[in-house]
Amino acid sequence: MGFFFMEKKYQIAIDGFSSCGKSTLAKALAKELRFLFVDSGAMYRAVALYCINHNVKIEDSDQLNSILLDINIQFKQEQDTLQIYLNEENVTEAIRDLKVASQVSEVAAISSVRKKLVAQQQKMAESNSLVMDGRDIGTVVFPNASIKFFITADPLIRAQRRYNELRAKGNPSIDFNLVVENLRHRDRIDSTRDDSPLRKADDAIEIDNSTLSEKEQLQVALTHLYNKFPELKN
Repeated sequence: MGFFFMEKKYQIAIDGFSSCGKSTLAKALAKELRFLFVDSGAMYRAVALYCINHNVKIEDSDQLNSILLDINIQFKQEQDTLQIYLNEENVTEAIRDLKVASQVSEVAAISSVRKKLVAQQQKMAESNSLVMDGRDIGTVVFPNASIKFFITADPLIRAQRRYNELRAKGNPSIDFNLVVENLRHRDRIDSTRDDSPLRKADDAIEIDNSTLSEKEQLQVALTHLYNKFPELKN
């Protein structure tokens, strides 16, 4: 599937807490509009995975800064699905491991990591209309995005969704309470970190999807989008 070429470039920014459906909405919007989808969280997960695999202590800033030079992250469209590669290795599934999830917020809070990945994210928008989801897309990466959404959901509903996802991916013994604690831990770090903390942009449209299906969430977002940019409906 090729991405739709248009002279004007659009940036759709989607922010929100962990496991609230940001990526689900972003993927659906990108498919509907034929825009490039960029999962910024996957990029931070890839860095966290690299640190785990290479025994990098994230509190050791010198060691961390040195390995950033060795990290190359790419997104590749393969048979209608977006795959993420870390130094030419497909890590699409590996970055979803709970061990990675337990460290990704700490990695994402490090300024040197954010600086490297934000620069990559902004460069992607120079030649593509895109949909990007994350924690600071509408506040830092694209403060002048074409449109911004902030996605929320009840914390226990988010935990149940994450629990179901992990079980479906071959983790039948996963403990629900562990998932709840992991989400609380990530929320706390994401919201209180010094560099680009998670917050709703003043001009973002909030969508609480606690009681919405994926299809209903998409329709809510498309309604806002087409009201603002009717030319995209063609």
